[in-house]
Amino acid sequence: MEKNELIAWESRCIQEESPECNSACPLHVDARLFLKEIQKGEWDAAYKVLNKTMPFPGILGRICDHPCEDKCKRGEVGGPIAIGALEKICVERYSGKKRVQPLPRKSQRIAVIGAGLAGVTAALDLLKKGFTISVFVSEDRLGGSLWDLPEELLPREVITEELSVFETLKADIHFGTRLDKALFEQVREEFDAVILDRDALKGIELPLTLDDDGLIAIDPATGATDREGIFAGGGTRFRGAFSPVMETLEGRKPALSVERLMQKVGLGFGRENEGAYPSRLFTSLEGIDPLPRIVPSDSGKGYTEEEALREAQRCIQCECMECVKKCLFMERYKAYPKKYAREIFNNERILLGAAHQYNVFTNSCSACGLCETICPNDFNMAEMCLEARRTMLKQNFMPPSFHEFALDDMAFSNGEPFSLCRHEAGTTESAWLYFPSCQLSGSAPGEVTASYNYLRDKLSGGVGIMLHCCGAPAFWAGRDDLFKEALAEIRASWEKMGKPRVITACPTCQNIFQEHLPEVEPVSLWNVMLESGIPASVCSRGTTGGTVSIVDPCVTRHDQVGQKNIRRILKSLGMEVEELPLSGETPECCGYGGLMYNADPTLARDVVERRTTASDNDYLAYCAMCRDNFAFAGKRVSHLIEHVFPAVEDGDPASRGWISWSERRANRVRVKEMILRALGEKTEGHTEEYEKLKLTMSPDVRKRIDSRRILEEDIRKVIFQAESTGKRMRSRESGAYLAYLQPENVTFWVEYSPDGDGFSVLNAYCHRMKIVGIQQ
Repeated sequence: MEKNELIAWESRCIQEESPECNSACPLHVDARLFLKEIQKGEWDAAYKVLNKTMPFPGILGRICDHPCEDKCKRGEVGGPIAIGALEKICVERYSGKKRVQPLPRKSQRIAVIGAGLAGVTAALDLLKKGFTISVFVSEDRLGGSLWDLPEELLPREVITEELSVFETLKADIHFGTRLDKALFEQVREEFDAVILDRDALKGIELPLTLDDDGLIAIDPATGATDREGIFAGGGTRFRGAFSPVMETLEGRKPALSVERLMQKVGLGFGRENEGAYPSRLFTSLEGIDPLPRIVPSDSGKGYTEEEALREAQRCIQCECMECVKKCLFMERYKAYPKKYAREIFNNERILLGAAHQYNVFTNSCSACGLCETICPNDFNMAEMCLEARRTMLKQNFMPPSFHEFALDDMAFSNGEPFSLCRHEAGTTESAWLYFPSCQLSGSAPGEVTASYNYLRDKLSGGVGIMLHCCGAPAFWAGRDDLFKEALAEIRASWEKMGKPRVITACPTCQNIFQEHLPEVEPVSLWNVMLESGIPASVCSRGTTGGTVSIVDPCVTRHDQVGQKNIRRILKSLGMEVEELPLSGETPECCGYGGLMYNADPTLARDVVERRTTASDNDYLAYCAMCRDNFAFAGKRVSHLIEHVFPAVEDGDPASRGWISWSERRANRVRVKEMILRALGEKTEGHTEEYEKLKLTMSPDVRKRIDSRRILEEDIRKVIFQAESTGKRMRSRESGAYLAYLQPENVTFWVEYSPDGDGFSVLNAYCHRMKIVGIQQ
C-alpha cells in the first residue's frame, strides 16, 4: 500500500471525525472528552480539556454562548446536553495551578491595538508561540467590553485573574494609550505585523476600508485587511449579538495569519475547518433512551456537583463504530477500519518484527462485505485485507502453510478425482451447463445428482454438467495465479461445450462468476426452478411445514431478487420464515468465507456460535458451507436442496448433522462416479496401498481432527509410513504409537494403536515446524 492509498483508505473511515458538538464549536473544544471526564468525576481533567483550546477558560467557561448545544445528537432523544452549564461549574470548581509554557522568544515583534476579547486572544496565542507582543489599550485594564457583563455572570476578580497571564508571559502592555491614526501609523512602521481589535476601534478613523457595519473590512478566512501586514478581528456586538466564542475565534484567526506571515507560508492554506464546520461523523441513535435534561434545583446558582454528574451521564459519547458493532472480526482485534489501514500500511514496512500478528489479523477477515454495507461511507475491509494478502505474497511473507489446506482442497476439486465436464447423455450440444459446486457436491451428493436430473427433465436444448471449484479459496488467499488458472480452466471447458448458459447451485460460485466471468451469464438453480416449476414429487408429497430461520449467505447481500425467490420457494413448501437479525442486506459470514478458519479458528467458531444462537428455530441455508459449519456447531440446520430433492423420503434434513472434510472429498468422488455411470463411462480408479488401511476412531476424535483440518487420508499416510519404515515412537505408559509425516508445508502427527486388522486413531494434530530428525 502506497502513502496516497493509505490516505484514501483512511479518509473513508469517519470514526475519528469530530462529533457534532466539537465541530460546531468555533474553538473546537472537545466537548465529548470534557463530558467523559465529568462522567468519571474527574473535574480537573475536564478543566484541562477546556484549557487546551479555550484561551481564558475561567472567562469563557462562564460566558460561552455554547453553539455546540444546537448540534448535540442527544438533542434528538431527550434534549441537548447542557454543555454551557457544565463548563460553568467546572471552571468554578477548579482551584489548581494554571501553567503556561511559552516557546523560546522569537525576534519578531507584533503589535495588538485594542484589548477586548479578540485582542487579548490574539496576544495570548502569539505570546505562547514565543513572539514579542506589545498591547496598546486606551483603558487602564485589559478586557474591553468584558467588564460590561453582569457581575453575577462574570465576577470582576475572575477577569483580573485570567488576564494576569500577560504579566506571567511578560507582555509589553501600554495602558491609557490614545488609539488613533497616529498610533496606527507609528506601530505599522515599528512592528513586523499589527492586529487590530475591531471591538475597541469602532468609530476611530483609520486608513483602512470599512465594511457595511462600519468595522474594518477583513478577509473572513484569515483576518487580513487591505493593508499588507495588518490584520483585524472582533466586533461581533456591532453585527447583531455579542458572541464570546466568535469574538475569541476572530482573535485567533489573525494570530495564526501573523504566525504564517512570519514563517513566509500561505495565509489561507489548510484552514477549511477553522471555526465551525459540518461533522462527517455518523452516530446511530438506535436504542438510546430519550432522557430529559436535568434541571438545576436552583436555577440562579446552576448545577450542584451531583446534578452536573447526572447531566453529563446523559452524553452518549458520539462515535460511529457501526461496522465494529456488527463484525466480530473487527471487535476481536479491538480497533476500527482507519486504524487497521494504518496497521497494514506500517506492517508492510516493518513486517519482520510483527509477521505472525500481521498474518493472523490480515487473514482473519471473512471478506463478507458486511462492513461496506453498514458503513455510512462504504469502507470495505475485505478489499483492503485481500490486497494486503497479495502484497504479503509478493514480499514472500505469507507462510506457505497458511492457506495450504484450502488450496489443497481446491486442487482436489480441480483434479482428476472430481473435475468433469460433459454434455447430457445422448447429446452433443448443451444450451445449459449445471455447475453444482465442489462444496455442495461434498455436502449433499445425492441431492446434487437429483437436481441435475430435474434440470435435464425441465430444460430443453441439453443440460451439460461441470464439476469444478470456482476458485474462491485462491481468490481469498490472495493467490491470483491459482484463481486465474481456475477461471481459465472453467472458461476453456465452457467454450468447448459451446458457451451454454451456466446454472449455479452455490451462491459463492454465482458471485464469483458474476464478478469475474460474466460472459457465462450465471443464473441460480432456484431462479430456474421458480420459472420451471417445483418438482412434482415435492408437490405431491405435501408441504414440509414449520417455521425456520433463513440463513442468507453473505455473498447474496446485493442479490435482493435471489433472496426473495428463496423465500417464495419456502412459502410454496409450506414453511413460515423468521428473519434473523443479520439477514437480507446484512448477513454475516459463517466463518468459511475469506478462509477465516485457516487464520483464526477460535474467531471462526465464535462467529458461528453468535449466528447459531440468534434464534431457537431450525435454520435453513442455501449455502453448503453455512449449513455444514452450523451443523458442526450442533445447530439443527438443513439446506434447501434437501427439502426439494430429499435423499430420504419423509426424513428430517435438519437432523443430518455435520460431515467431515474426508467425507466431503469422498462425496465429490461419488458425484463424479454417479454422473459417469449415467453416461455409461467406466469409473474404476487406482487404489494406493495406504488407502487400504482400516481406521477406527471415536466421534469426539473424529470431530476434533476435522476441526484441525486433518483428513483421514493424511492419517492413513502417516500410519502407513510409520508401519512400513518403523519410524514411530511408543509410549511406555499406554503402548500407543506416535508418528509424523511432512508431505509439504505442514507436519502431521498421529497417535494410534493397532486394532485387529486395522488401527485405532487416538489423536492427531498438525503444525508448521519441519522435523529434521528425532534423537533415539
